[in-house]
Amino acid sequence: MRLIESIKKDFNTLTWVLIPVAIAINVVIGQIIMVLHLPVYLDSIGTILVAAVAGPWAGALTGTLSNLIWGWLIDPNALPWFPVALMIGFVAGWCAVLGLFKSWWKVMITGFLVAITAAVASTPIQAYLYGGISASGSSFITAYLLQTGRDLIPAVLSTTFLVEPFDKIATCLLAFAIIGGLSTRYLARFPRPENVEIDRTERRTQIIISVVVAIVLILIYSYILVRILGL
Repeated sequence: MRLIESIKKDFNTLTWVLIPVAIAINVVIGQIIMVLHLPVYLDSIGTILVAAVAGPWAGALTGTLSNLIWGWLIDPNALPWFPVALMIGFVAGWCAVLGLFKSWWKVMITGFLVAITAAVASTPIQAYLYGGISASGSSFITAYLLQTGRDLIPAVLSTTFLVEPFDKIATCLLAFAIIGGLSTRYLARFPRPENVEIDRTERRTQIIISVVVAIVLILIYSYILVRILGL
């Protein structure tokens, strides 16, 4: 009974309105990244946005539907990853419930926890379904590691644990910045507005820091790939 009530709490009219918007954000950004073969994903911004303001169950549904719709309508390669998207939304939602979505540095902790979850959930799919090489730009890293003599599983794990923290922390920070730009009155209409309470006097600072840190993380990651790994 408690489980049913917990699930029902995540969904009100505004949640159902936000979910399609979040799915569109995920698919559009994800497809652009995929077409450009960039070594990041950034395809969970909408999922984390919903998870933070509505809850873990709504976040899990958003992530799942994003990959299913993306796979059915645009790119079939997105379909197998729906369990990963589900777990991203679920973990991000619970992090928000626990108060880890109220300042930029707490959001970085959320991003790290989401990254660990995504790495563990995605490794079997990447290794056994795609042989370590998928359409994602991060597969260049896996291919490089395989060429250096690494076994498949260690190569895939090394790639995911290298990519995911940079990607998911940046993704969470960008979602946090979007939420910070929404009015308090609007956020209050969602099921869990207390998850994202930010002091009005600090809101602009929090948004700026979040965006800057997200950009810096992506730049550092790009530098590592180009200068250190030579990709």
